[in-house]
Amino acid sequence: MEFDAKKATQATVEWIRNWFEENGPGCNAIIGISGGKDSSITAALLVEALGKDRVIGVLMPNTTQSDIDMAKLLVDHLGIKHYIVNIGSCYDALMGEIKESIGTVARDTEINLPPRLRMSTLYAIGQSMNGRVANTCNLSEDWVGYSTRYGDAAGDFSPISSFTTAEIRAIGRELQVPEVLIEKAPSDGLSGMTDEDKLGFTYEVLDRYIRTGEIDDPKTKDRIDYLHQRNLFKLRYMDSFVYEG
Repeated sequence: MEFDAKKATQATVEWIRNWFEENGPGCNAIIGISGGKDSSITAALLVEALGKDRVIGVLMPNTTQSDIDMAKLLVDHLGIKHYIVNIGSCYDALMGEIKESIGTVARDTEINLPPRLRMSTLYAIGQSMNGRVANTCNLSEDWVGYSTRYGDAAGDFSPISSFTTAEIRAIGRELQVPEVLIEKAPSDGLSGMTDEDKLGFTYEVLDRYIRTGEIDDPKTKDRIDYLHQRNLFKLRYMDSFVYEG
């Protein structure tokens, strides 16, 4: 069935409004703005649902950010209040302490620490500004675990987690988000590689497989299935022992 971007946009906007009525009447929406399509389109949905005066964007470069102009373009386009919090000194200090304590750290440790510091920053700002933190992960990323647990995978509410990458782009066009942000190559901004380079397949292939079960390359299917199974734990709360004695 063809994706109806207008219907999906309207339904998501209504869901956001209802969620805030139940979980934070009068609260602000706090969102990290990276300059990528997911945070840009989520922010646009929040503005449509709550009005620009209740949406607060937070830009969080790690010392430097080569595409921070894209994040500034988005907040200017939406006209939302925003703050820039540079996590560079915090990252350097904490990583220095960790290295001094345990010695060599894994590359994934270096890559995943910034998203966790950013989420801590969003919650600190949210707590000080009567806010609820938006999660910006989409279905395609969640399917293969392309997120950092307790980093960008966290949040109080998740407006776009049932939409694939292609569907998110369609919603962005419905909301008239600048095309340069919609089509910007997805990247974690940390490893120097695009998402698709790291995953080993395109989001187009992944989206088709998620929605139809169809895929041309058996090896790619095996890799997607492997990543999906390996990362399912990220989509649930921590496993807890239940004592029944």
